[in-house]
Amino acid sequence: MASDAREVLVRARGQVAARVESLRRQLGEIREVSTWSGADDEHDPEGATIAFERAQVQGLLADSQRELVELDRAAERIEAGTYGRCERCGAPIGEERLAALPATTTCIDCASRR
Repeated sequence: MASDAREVLVRARGQVAARVESLRRQLGEIREVSTWSGADDEHDPEGATIAFERAQVQGLLADSQRELVELDRAAERIEAGTYGRCERCGAPIGEERLAALPATTTCIDCASRR
């Protein structure tokens, strides 16, 4: 299970890292456009669109960066031998749940109690 889990985490981390890089590029492009356009976010009709787009990409980037941290922590749990165990109750986390959410730290029962 550990080697399979490592492979899943490596694959997931690669996908998320690629997403982070893409979002960073998009954010840079948005900043460049807003610098060259001279748009006043508050008064220019295009400015509101640029501000919304920038905020949206920043939010997606922050989410993706958090996901990378969570995947790294999951890799640490593999090394510690605690991966696949619920951090709340200690029960095994279902394989289907781990396949869908490889960085998850809780079983479905504990997650549904939140």
